[in-house]
Amino acid sequence: MTREEQDEESILFKVEETPLCARCGEGTLVLAQYRHSWMNGRGEDVAGLKEAVLCPSCDHKEPAAAELLALFVADGQVMPENVATFGGLLAAWVESVRHRTVDEALLANEYEQWQRGDL
Repeated sequence: MTREEQDEESILFKVEETPLCARCGEGTLVLAQYRHSWMNGRGEDVAGLKEAVLCPSCDHKEPAAAELLALFVADGQVMPENVATFGGLLAAWVESVRHRTVDEALLANEYEQWQRGDL
């Protein structure tokens, strides 16, 4: 694997001082930052970074997140003896959040609420 390919696959994890969840305002357990790209309106590929947080309140129903959350409940923290398991569960969780898409109906609804001044 070339250095550029490794950089494309790099994921930065943070487990201390993670931000509050944008969905519910509660504390999060993990922040993951990874490369992401999309097509702009002109059909050009735009590269950037994307972040995802693991929220115990919002993510517990998603299978990959639930397994990772269970590790936190069982062990309380990342320790040398669970680092391999933690790494595998983190990778599976990031792979699942990479494929999330925008709910266009929800976005349109929130836009309408914003226009009316309800948001």
